[in-house]
Amino acid sequence: MEPALLDSAFWLTILSILGLLLLSAFFSGSETALTAASRGKLKSQADRGVPGAASAMKATEDPERMIGALLLGNNIVNILSASLATALMTRILGDSGVAFATLGMTLLVLVFGEVLPKTLAITFPEPVALRVAPIIRILIVVFSPVVGVVRAVVRAILALIGVRANPDGRMVAMREEIAGAISLGHSEGAVEKEDRDRLLGALDLSHRTVEEIMHHRRTIEMIDADKTPGQIVTQVLASAHTRLPVFRDNDENILGVVHAKDLLREMDRLIRGADAAQGLDALDILKVAMKPYFVPETTPLDEQMRQFLKRRTHFALVVDEYGALRGLITLEDILEEIVGEITDEFDIVHRDTTLKRTPDGSVLVDGAMTIRDLNRTTDWSLPDDQANTIAGLVIHGAQVIPNEGQAFSFHGFRFEVTQRVQNRLAKLKIRPL
Repeated sequence: MEPALLDSAFWLTILSILGLLLLSAFFSGSETALTAASRGKLKSQADRGVPGAASAMKATEDPERMIGALLLGNNIVNILSASLATALMTRILGDSGVAFATLGMTLLVLVFGEVLPKTLAITFPEPVALRVAPIIRILIVVFSPVVGVVRAVVRAILALIGVRANPDGRMVAMREEIAGAISLGHSEGAVEKEDRDRLLGALDLSHRTVEEIMHHRRTIEMIDADKTPGQIVTQVLASAHTRLPVFRDNDENILGVVHAKDLLREMDRLIRGADAAQGLDALDILKVAMKPYFVPETTPLDEQMRQFLKRRTHFALVVDEYGALRGLITLEDILEEIVGEITDEFDIVHRDTTLKRTPDGSVLVDGAMTIRDLNRTTDWSLPDDQANTIAGLVIHGAQVIPNEGQAFSFHGFRFEVTQRVQNRLAKLKIRPL
């Protein structure tokens, strides 16, 4: 190499190329760190006053704008460094210098401008994001005019091919990200199954309706208002429930809901009060009963829980769009979707008939068991978008009401009807295929 080639312009070009490589590494690492950093962690750190966390939150509020600014800066420095290297190598080697410049800059940019900084950023996303965020926020403001034009052009091109931006997509993606992180943590052993079920149950409340968890009207215990006071008291005392609907003539004509404690107060008044001579014969169950609270079957569970807390009641009757009684729901039913089954000393628990495992890997279940409960108990993933109960899933898949002994295979499982009572599938045997 001739000494004339090693002049100040040569060294200045070398230093410029190295500086541009450092800038390329900065842009690449910043992009990876800011996109990989958890906004949840950044928010927590910002609340604690960690330096740079608030800037990182601001920078990632508009991902499209942030990435546009970073890509613009990265492309400018990469193209400029490649141009300087080409000019330098052409000066030294002539026309063949173009090939050497292309090969050399490709290796340098790949190693030092892309892989190395991105590997560092993906390994420590939050710490890197905290350090680069203040500078990136300034660059976003500086590049915003150019980025705005590019965004408009890109959206116009996407609109031509029928692609529209979804303003709610980010919120949906955030929820899915949280649910996915919880499930991944369970699969990797970091989150216990019970904790996973509780967290996912809380997330699902807004996406599930009253209809999915209500007690069907066939299973509701009611009080006939025309019964004698003695019969009513006996029924309430024998019941495992503290609140019972009161009807007259037919179970569609709900007149009220009686609470066992209110009934006890009325009994005490009648026995010890001025009308003690008449005793329980003077009991009027409708005077004790509370006004019934009706809710539509399509109400989301989180909204229904808020209504329960607002109205200071734990019991509601569920009706369909025609006003016909479908079932009932309690606050406890909603809480059970989060914490699992809640039982007390008066609950009748049929653990042996609800789900029973067999030596061949099958499970015997009650047809009325919900798909969600079965999935949570067995860690399966049967779909619950077409039916709420196991019996409903089988009927939907078979398109008929099966007879005893019939078996079907779908969703990766074999379903066998072991007991049918009239038109109801009482017992089923399920085995993974």
